[in-house]
Amino acid sequence: MSESIQQAAIVTGGSRGIGRAICIALADAGINVVINYAGNAAVAEETAQECKNRGVSAITVLADISTEQGCSDLFDAAIKEFGRIDILVNNAGITRDNLMMRLSEEDFDAVINTNLKGAFLCAKKAARIMMKQRYGRIISISSVVGVRGNAGQANYAASKAGLIGMTKSLAKELGSRNVTVNAVAPGFIDTDMTRVLPDSVKEGILAQIPMGNFGKPQDIASAVCYLASQQAGYITGQVLCVDGGMAM
Repeated sequence: MSESIQQAAIVTGGSRGIGRAICIALADAGINVVINYAGNAAVAEETAQECKNRGVSAITVLADISTEQGCSDLFDAAIKEFGRIDILVNNAGITRDNLMMRLSEEDFDAVINTNLKGAFLCAKKAARIMMKQRYGRIISISSVVGVRGNAGQANYAASKAGLIGMTKSLAKELGSRNVTVNAVAPGFIDTDMTRVLPDSVKEGILAQIPMGNFGKPQDIASAVCYLASQQAGYITGQVLCVDGGMAM
């Protein structure tokens, strides 16, 4: 792809936490950003402003990516604004933790629908656009839990492991069209989600991390930016664990 073309990226769940860090890192790389969010418009607009402060264009799109209509709304808005989509980051994710014996069907479905089905719907729409462009990067945010499992998170682990399988399959389908498909598997990252954990739980987690500390959202964003870059053009179907060694 020509270096003179300004790229555009969609980041699902891009308003806060890891998603916010990814949006800002992409903006730092000169990439226009479409920030998808599910609820808090004010936070999404703050993230968009941070991106704009870096000299790129950024829009926010309220859309439920677990539905076909929500995905259509998101991609229609992106194409209307930028005319192309070069990068898709499937970052949107939720948790509904419980032990298997207490896990409701509703909570299982909710996690699978957002984390896995949503990524499928977005990847399907992105693939059609990228195949015509003969260029694209699809990056899904999996998890160390999808690699090694975790008690009390059967639904979340299943969704994140499913992302890995989907990544490898889609990489084989799209490779001939110059579209790479990869996954990043974060370990325990210092976000709102992990800060609410009891100290005893945090200590148990830290004991499993060879580097002895939680990662930062920027650590994940850096990995995503590399996989989204032209320098990573011969990397596809891979899972990059960014976890301080936890998955070893």
